[in-house]
Amino acid sequence: MRDTSLHAARRNRELSELAETEQVDLLVIGGGVTGTGVALDAASRGLSVVLAEKHDLAFGTSRWSSKLVHGGLRYLASGNVGIAYESAVERGILLRHTAPHLTAPLPQLVPLLPETSTRQAALVRTGFLAGDALRLAARTGSSSLPRSRGISTAETLRMAPPVKHDGLRGGLLAWDGRLTDDARLVTAIARTAAGHGARVLTRCAAEDVTGEGAVLRDRLGGGTVPVRARAVVNAAGVWAGEIAGDLKLRPSRGTHLVVAAESLPGLHAGLTVPIPGTTNRFVFALPADNGRIHIGLTDEDASGEVPDVPEAAQHEVDFLLETINTVLTEPLRVADVLDTYSGLRPLLDGGTGGGSGGSADLSRSHAVLTGENGVISVVGGKLTTYRRMAEDAVDAAVRHAGLSAGPCRTRRLPLVGAADRTRLSRVRAPRELVARYGTEAPAVLEQAEGDGTALEPVTGNVSTTPAELRFAVRHEGALDTDDLLDRRTRVGVVARDREAALPAARRALE
Repeated sequence: MRDTSLHAARRNRELSELAETEQVDLLVIGGGVTGTGVALDAASRGLSVVLAEKHDLAFGTSRWSSKLVHGGLRYLASGNVGIAYESAVERGILLRHTAPHLTAPLPQLVPLLPETSTRQAALVRTGFLAGDALRLAARTGSSSLPRSRGISTAETLRMAPPVKHDGLRGGLLAWDGRLTDDARLVTAIARTAAGHGARVLTRCAAEDVTGEGAVLRDRLGGGTVPVRARAVVNAAGVWAGEIAGDLKLRPSRGTHLVVAAESLPGLHAGLTVPIPGTTNRFVFALPADNGRIHIGLTDEDASGEVPDVPEAAQHEVDFLLETINTVLTEPLRVADVLDTYSGLRPLLDGGTGGGSGGSADLSRSHAVLTGENGVISVVGGKLTTYRRMAEDAVDAAVRHAGLSAGPCRTRRLPLVGAADRTRLSRVRAPRELVARYGTEAPAVLEQAEGDGTALEPVTGNVSTTPAELRFAVRHEGALDTDDLLDRRTRVGVVARDREAALPAARRALE
């Protein structure tokens, strides 16, 4: 594998080289988890690849997820066995092969309170057992994800002390996967693609797109570069309809609240609260990095113009607080919410249009569609299944353009920093750094360059250090303070932390 480092000099060099390139095999439009996944799949098969992203890696939906690597239990409950199985398979690949350093098992706890009827508890337990069967069918052993079980009242309170004590009759425990950081996953995929020869070009907007190429507009240096390609894949997420006008998307907004860990003291599991009146929807309180807990998520129609950064509606904040408070001894208040974030799911409209069916009823399966102009669009799906989406999109491009390509390799292809858990445990670096960078954690420490203050947090509320910001500039393609604080690290999730960290981000770019 070639050099995986992304930085401004490489971007400018590859953009200049592209102007002299007659034709490439594949042009990928979109730098989210799907687009970078397509670039990696194609480059690792031996194809020449250009990825064009008009903003930054993980600028859109890919950074606004719940950070869960879902096994598909929700889809099983609604009868979508195929999607559920695919999710379970892809979860196992992420946990064992693709990114063991960025993923980990997550216990998910449903407390059994008086409001939880015996029938509802039985449904949840049945669902968890079905999830166990899915895990086994996907060949993910109990050493990676333990089996589900019922737990006692005492164990429930040890894992989730904020849960109501009165009437508590234990809990139901299942295991799923979690990501340290969704945006860091995207960065790792992009860097691995670059290591296989893909040109990863951020701040390059694709214009005049056809099935034979596009014009890339350099949003930093100005000017344009025409790109001729044998195949073009549109992986622009919720913006895919702007590139392929014949696509009908119906975005759905998922909102999360961010609270301090002290607001739910001692929470060591993903607290899982069934939404009243539903059988397969839950609100989660999920422990996250930097002493935060993320509470989510909603599923709201988001029609109209697609914003660069979606915003939560007040009724979503109220709904999440009301639902999570049904199981808490001390209810959370609006004042406990440090910030919110929202993402738009690029769901394919199956023809319901603006009818009465809610976005929660739309399929979460992905689709690969070839438009009249020859552009291949990949839409729908979810973060967990990005690799399979990418494989299907590249397969379609190979067939469509008659490309000479090897077989898909990404089922066993580790990302930069990945290693088995035994090797990761031996990396000489703080554990939280290994969870973000894997085997590259010592290289991050080297960015301190003898300056001890570079290993101290950039602000008191987070663990991110100046050394990490320097690493992001030199190796992860960060070009400005937004890239550093909002995507390479997640300091910017809370506005006040972002403001406090701005001076350190500016110094890293000097």
